[in-house]
Parts: sequence; C-alpha cells; structure tokens
Amino acid sequence: MKPSSTTLAELKLSGWKSRTVKEELRENLITKLRNKETLFPGIVGYDKTVIPQITQAILAQHDLLLLGLRGQAKTRILRSLVSLLDEYMPEIEGSELHDDPFNPISKFGKHILSVKGDETPIHWVHRSERYSEKLATPDTTVADLIGDIDPIKAATKKLNLSDEEVIHFGLIPRANRCLFVINELPDLQPRIQVALLNIMQERDIQIRGFTVRMPLDIGIYFSANPEDYTNRGNIITPLKDRIDSQIITHYPKELQHGIEITQQEAWMERGGIQIVVPHFIKEIVESIAFEGRTSEYIDQKSGISARMSISAMEQLISAAERRAIWNGEESTVVRVLDMYQIIPALTGKLELVYEGEQEGASNVAKHLIGKAIRNVFVNYFDNPQPDKKSKEPSKTEQIYAVVTDWFALGNTLDLDDLLSDKRYRAQLDRVSGLRILAGKFGSQVNEGELYVMMEFILESLYQYSKLGKQSDEDGVAYKDMLGSMLGGINFNFDDEE
Repeated sequence: MKPSSTTLAELKLSGWKSRTVKEELRENLITKLRNKETLFPGIVGYDKTVIPQITQAILAQHDLLLLGLRGQAKTRILRSLVSLLDEYMPEIEGSELHDDPFNPISKFGKHILSVKGDETPIHWVHRSERYSEKLATPDTTVADLIGDIDPIKAATKKLNLSDEEVIHFGLIPRANRCLFVINELPDLQPRIQVALLNIMQERDIQIRGFTVRMPLDIGIYFSANPEDYTNRGNIITPLKDRIDSQIITHYPKELQHGIEITQQEAWMERGGIQIVVPHFIKEIVESIAFEGRTSEYIDQKSGISARMSISAMEQLISAAERRAIWNGEESTVVRVLDMYQIIPALTGKLELVYEGEQEGASNVAKHLIGKAIRNVFVNYFDNPQPDKKSKEPSKTEQIYAVVTDWFALGNTLDLDDLLSDKRYRAQLDRVSGLRILAGKFGSQVNEGELYVMMEFILESLYQYSKLGKQSDEDGVAYKDMLGSMLGGINFNFDDEE
C-alpha cells in the first residue's frame, strides 16, 4: 500500500528511515528467507546451484556478474531482483536523481530542502520504477551511461560549464537509489568500460573533465556470455576486479526441469480447440535440446537456448491446431508425425560446426529428433535393439515381432499430417498387435494418447532400424525394412550385348 506522507515533516513523523539500495536488498532477502518464501519465482533448476550463490552475494552486498550461455535466464533473474526492494520509496518531488529526502545528492534536491525545509514535497516511487537496464552495444557512449555537458542549457541559463545544472545525466546517475543492469557487458567498448571503474569503486562520476562528486547509491549488475571474451570483445581486467561476485549459470541438468521451463513459458493454451500434449511428447521435445547440447554437429560453445524448446513446443501445438481446424474437430492430441513440423523452430537456433554444415541444418534437426525419440522410447518400452552377441532372436525382438511381421507380409501404413482423428485411428488399428503392445506399456494414458503411443512405437521401430519409412510432402509410409531397402535399389535386367 502506498504511504500517505506528502511532505518531509509527515515523512519524519511516519518513522521512515533511510537505507541504501543494498541494505534494502539484504534486509528484505533475510525476511524472505526466514519466511521460507520463493526468492525467484519462475526460475527452474537453479535451487541448488545459482540461487544460493546469488543469495550469498546479496547478503554480502556485492555487485555481481551472471556468466552463461544464451537462454539461461540471466536477464530474468536480474529483473526479478527488484522484488527484493521496498514496495515504495520516498524521493524529493521533481528530483531527476531520485534524491533521498533526508540526504539529497543533487544541487536541485539540496536547494529545495534548504528553501522549503519540512514542507519539502515528497513523491513515492514504486519498486517497479526503480529498475534500469541497458543492452550493451558497440555504439554505446559514455554520454549514454554517465552523461554529458549540455551547451544549450549552459548558454540559456548563462552558467559555467562546470555547473551541475548544465549536465545532462546519463542512465547510471538517473538510476540513483535503484538497480542498474548492463546486459552483454563484453560488447561495451573497452574505453566505455573504463568509465565504469570509478562508479564501481568510488561511486562518483566525471563528465568532460569536470569531477562531479556524487555519492551514488546504486546496485550495479551485469550479464555476459563466456564466448564474448573471445568472439566479440572482453571484459577489461580492472572492471572484472571490481565486480564482487561472478556467478556461472547453466542449462537444465534434468529433463524434468527443462519440461517445466517449456511448460511455463510456451503458449500452450490456445482457446477454442482443446489440444492435448502427452507427457512422452513433452519429453521428446526437451530431449532434442539435451541431444543438441552434446551433438558433434553443433557448436557447443554457442549453446542451445531454452527458447528453442519453447518455440518447438509452440510449433508442435500449432501443427495439431492446424489439423483440427482443417478437419473441423474441437479437440485433438499432438502426434509423433507433428514432431517433424517443428524443424523451422530448430534450424534457426542451431549454430553448426563444419560437419553440421556439411549435413545441412534440416538434416541435423531430423537427426536430433530421431535420437530424442530413441532415448524417450526406452523409458516406456523395452529396447528393440538386438543383442549382438546372441545368434538367436532376443526376448525384446520377439515382443515387437507381432508388429514387424505384419509389415513383413507386404503391408504398409500411410499417415499424413492432416489426417482426421477418425482416419488416424483407423489406420493404426490395421496393424496387428500394435494396440495391445501400446496398451501393455501405456496403461495410464487415455484413448487419444494411446493411439499416439501406437504411432510412437512405429516411429521408434523405424529409428531402431526395425521398420522402413518413406517420407514425402504428403506424409509418411511405414513398411517392412527389407522391402524398403529393396525398393531403393534400381535393378537393371536388360541383357548385355
């Protein structure tokens, strides 16, 4: 609730006391810790790693740097620090630098206080307005961050250039008593980084050779990508030395954490058409990112952002939505075939090495989807890979024989991405033993998901080289593995002359 004090006299009577920004952060953090409150809502997978380190840095009243690859929630964490500030902060009304009514630092604030005394008007600032952010770019100037002399103002007011009133303050002085964040710090030119040294240590600023002694009260935080140290720029050593804590972020270490992030961030509730995403489909989507982060085709120094999984999930749901609209259906279930509709969401987010460039972005994306399907399949079903040491068919091979034998008889199964639910189910029901096999291992899924699991089995048997598959613009056709191989051979029975 916004406090009611409107003058300095009323503020004094209210009992409000001045605190620095970092004292606010520290004391409010302690309160949250004692009350067992969630410190960073929406941040998943950092409970045992990043969050404890940030907590300790705030308790120590440190400036900090979050260092990590793209898509590791660095900016989101820094923006959430504002929740640790007091809900409202008083300032001298009209002050450009958010002057503390008890300890003003600007010429304007000091003048108002000396003239009006206890009648000095007070303005209350909500904590959401106490956050300032700058994306570092090579064209960022000292004037942007610190400020510059305004010669027009000097001439108009007939003031000396050393007078504080002719200064146009930059982002950092304007963030006095606030939090200031610089994202992608290494992109700042080294000479611009030098301008931050005094602010980081002495908390004063210098503009055009005129020293302006202002004890700025500010929390300064940074984010950076470790690759920036070699690819685009670097953080100069004196500045790194002044940043109290450097905290390393990371990608989700557990598949479930990745699923939670995607579920939280992706646009999944479209309204109108009910679209069900089976849990094993969510696992496949997230496994694509996990596979990509170890793939020899992808530049691991660049990383794979969590945004790839989010975009992929949204594309996946859109593929199902398009099909439902096409068929006039009010609900549908995301299918395995829809997985190949997400390739546009993957290719733009994969930084390929030479081997990957040779394969092509689309082929690398298909390769990752295939590996993800294989990995998730063995979490639900027996591994269909035969025992290479045994000459006899393995027990697991016999489990899938009822399905593979149906295709060995010359049967094929055609599926396309716009097939209605009724025709989709009818097609899958043609395969002998497939429904029983899916029901045995997927007893906890509903009817619609059961059919998707049936398709999941077929796609996985193809990925494990137990079935053949022919893909074109119209869809896919599953067939016997041997027949598929022979179909690709061009026999020439013409007699040689």
